[in-house]
Amino acid sequence: MPDDRLVLTGPRLADGRTVDVALSAGRIAAVGTPGSLTGPAVEGGDRVDLAGWLLLPAPAEPHAHHDSALTATGPPPAQTPAALRRRITEAALLQLGHGATAQRTHVRIGDAVGLAALEAALEVRRSLRGSAELAAVAAPRVLTGLAGAENRAVLRDAAKMGAGALGGSPDLDPDPAGYLDIVLELADEHGCAIDLHTEGDEPARLARLASAAGACRFGVTLGPCAGLLRLPPDVAARAADRLAAAGVTVVCLPQGPCGLSGAAVPGTPARLLAAAGVRVAAGGGALRDVANPVGRGDPLEAAYQLASHGALRPAGAYAAVSGGARAAIGLPEVRIEAGFPAELLAVRGETVAGALSLAYSRVVIHRGRIVTRTSAVREYCGTTGDGGGGPELPRQATG
Repeated sequence: MPDDRLVLTGPRLADGRTVDVALSAGRIAAVGTPGSLTGPAVEGGDRVDLAGWLLLPAPAEPHAHHDSALTATGPPPAQTPAALRRRITEAALLQLGHGATAQRTHVRIGDAVGLAALEAALEVRRSLRGSAELAAVAAPRVLTGLAGAENRAVLRDAAKMGAGALGGSPDLDPDPAGYLDIVLELADEHGCAIDLHTEGDEPARLARLASAAGACRFGVTLGPCAGLLRLPPDVAARAADRLAAAGVTVVCLPQGPCGLSGAAVPGTPARLLAAAGVRVAAGGGALRDVANPVGRGDPLEAAYQLASHGALRPAGAYAAVSGGARAAIGLPEVRIEAGFPAELLAVRGETVAGALSLAYSRVVIHRGRIVTRTSAVREYCGTTGDGGGGPELPRQATG
């Protein structure tokens, strides 16, 4: 009997239904009321009891910096191939444990680093195959003029090596328009997507980015665009409309800045962008590096920040780290319906809002297989009561 069959019994879906879900060959084979599923997709499959759990499409991480992750304390981080592979692997597994079965990491290339970090990321991608999907964005700094000549050659080599997207920050180049032209040309030549850092606080520059996006055949992602909030409301609204018309995806970083996004982020423009019809995703950005020494790398934390600050309602906030994040990476949609990819996250609880508020226990499913589990049990001590008729207090709780 094939060993790729899995039946999830009794989880609750976001719409309130309690169901059984059959997984087979990396996809959702069937969804039905508890006990109703029969046939080859179910018979002989392992069963996992998820009563009391909420089952959701798995989140993704569209904007990580794994090569610099986990370096906030201690001496300057080593840049040897072994050290880079170790950091990238540890960061990817940490985020996988939170539920991110697909991740896109921006990797510094050029200057003194060369292609070492990208080579390490591509090696880690191969080693994680079957547990998580990892894509790398080649992110040089200066590209234009004499100062950028070597980086232009390195970026071309990165595209040939298999970088999933070309990126970096035009804002940091002396000639932002020239930077964009170089990235566009190489992306078109090598069939790469584009994923650029920009604050979005220069309307003319943002308009040029939006205009150029229409010419890119493989998708354009921008982020974090927090500078939109510093523009006059009418100017920001027009910029958001241009981004929507161009089909640009914007990745917000509600947990804080990353190394290429400039100063501390004052907020997130998610509400403004969503109102204009822009596809909004949310990412983690820095994971305990100098840009954000307390970054968690948890998609549910990013969604929590969006919801708790009123940028999006809980369902929309979770969509930003799941469907929106997968779209930003160029991955297919996930729904808990037959035929869709079996990329799933189960958390203790009954509602999306509850999951964003408190979700320690998690079961992560990638390609129809459980790849990580996290179990949390809280014990309350000294709650046996004093006989005075007080409330019955629990000894344990799961979350």
